[in-house]
Amino acid sequence: MSDQKRKPTVSLVIPCFNEEKVLPYLHQDLKGFLDRMSRKYILEVLLIDDGSRDGTWTLIRDYASGDPRIKGLALSRNFGHQSALSCGYEWSTGDAVIALDADLQDPPEVIDELLQKWEEGADVVYAVRESREGDSLFKRSTAALFYRIMGALGVRHLRADSGDFRLMSRRSLNALKRLPEYHRFLRGMVGWIGFRTSEVRFNRKPRKMGTTKYSFSKMLRFAMDGVVSFSLLPLRLSYLTAGLLGLAVFAYLFIALVRHLFLGESTLTGWSVLICVMGALGAMNLLCLGIVGEYVGRIHEQSKNRPQYIVLESVDHGMSPPPPPGSIPSTGISEISRGIVESVPK
Repeated sequence: MSDQKRKPTVSLVIPCFNEEKVLPYLHQDLKGFLDRMSRKYILEVLLIDDGSRDGTWTLIRDYASGDPRIKGLALSRNFGHQSALSCGYEWSTGDAVIALDADLQDPPEVIDELLQKWEEGADVVYAVRESREGDSLFKRSTAALFYRIMGALGVRHLRADSGDFRLMSRRSLNALKRLPEYHRFLRGMVGWIGFRTSEVRFNRKPRKMGTTKYSFSKMLRFAMDGVVSFSLLPLRLSYLTAGLLGLAVFAYLFIALVRHLFLGESTLTGWSVLICVMGALGAMNLLCLGIVGEYVGRIHEQSKNRPQYIVLESVDHGMSPPPPPGSIPSTGISEISRGIVESVPK
């Protein structure tokens, strides 16, 4: 028993959304990994069903019922990947917590290397993609463009070519859980907290089964979360626009004055010029108002203080939900930082 207590605990956090087809393959790989690593670590797997509309939760419940190392959490609706991942982070109990996708594009065998870096003293270990098999040219190019844009906007703590496949030590995860953002961009948040970092490089595999759940609109919204959460440069676009327009006006006036004084010409004006100028000014005004509105809207969402997620059902083998900061709930509905757990009759 004393040997068992000396083992470090490792948690695997895996958000799932409509992954009924791939879950049997994931379960098979995880079972082999758990059996192989159980001599060295105490292991737990948290499968988070993010409001799936297929048989994902049924499979998770079956797997969790048959293996005490697997725990299942079902959210009341689809809250999004970042909220589901935050839920897993909140519920995890490991000394090291590893997040990975359910589609087996993040191969479980890389976990060994992540744990080795952690044992060497790293608090955050990034799994950096050397290649992205199965991803379209459009997805690869837009991902590369996004990281370049973030760098141009002054975001220096975002590790390029790394997704949410990472290891976090307990102390770095506790620091992350103190960040209260509602619109969560965890890749940037993990970089922002600092701590000792390391990385492991791997080749990302194609999906085992099924299709990606990240549509273009979701990717665009995710990118917007990253930009707005970690850069004020878009807000300063109005200053830049005003400066450029001012320079253009002064240049036009200077040219018109030179032509009038030295060439005796007068600058012709007309409706087309007037409409073009008014249209340009109106478009820039609307653009700046839209950018300001994006920031104000997020402030509005943050001020509501709504939970990040709601847990509808769990198969946790007696695992207690984490208490909210500063208090222990005694009612049927308990708040978990930015999450809510609702007791459901079994």
